[in-house]
Amino acid sequence: MGKMRVWKFGPDVDTDQIIPAEYLTTGDPKKLAAHAFAKMRPEFAKEARRGDVIIAAENFGCGSSREHAPRALIGVGISCVIAKSFARIFFRNSINIGLPLIEADIFDKIEETDEIAIDFGDGVIRDITKKGEYEFKPLPEFMQKLLDSGGLINYIKKSK
Repeated sequence: MGKMRVWKFGPDVDTDQIIPAEYLTTGDPKKLAAHAFAKMRPEFAKEARRGDVIIAAENFGCGSSREHAPRALIGVGISCVIAKSFARIFFRNSINIGLPLIEADIFDKIEETDEIAIDFGDGVIRDITKKGEYEFKPLPEFMQKLLDSGGLINYIKKSK
């Protein structure tokens, strides 16, 4: 992937912070995107661009199990979320709808002003700004196939 702009979020970002409950009247990613992080970082929905990346500390996506949270991030154009750890249900929901996630402890190494590039095949995150490289364990092959298909539904449709 090419150069990506970084948004940083700390530990324990829950799904209600990603998309507040009052905006759950739709499942449409574009409509949800307008309210992503509305209470936590009101500028996010307007300033995030297609291809941007979120880097977070531990336990990203904790809270309720709704798929609206990763859908909102997809709607905004987030290309990947990198965190020290993810809530398990958020992790599976994200993969199932086609949002790539990487578990890597790089929160303290990359700044929000940095630009990065990700090589999913080799398992490397490159900090273009600071010339750093950080390895991560690539997803298992079956999960990567789900992502490459655009999520579980598309994968099943292509398999038929």
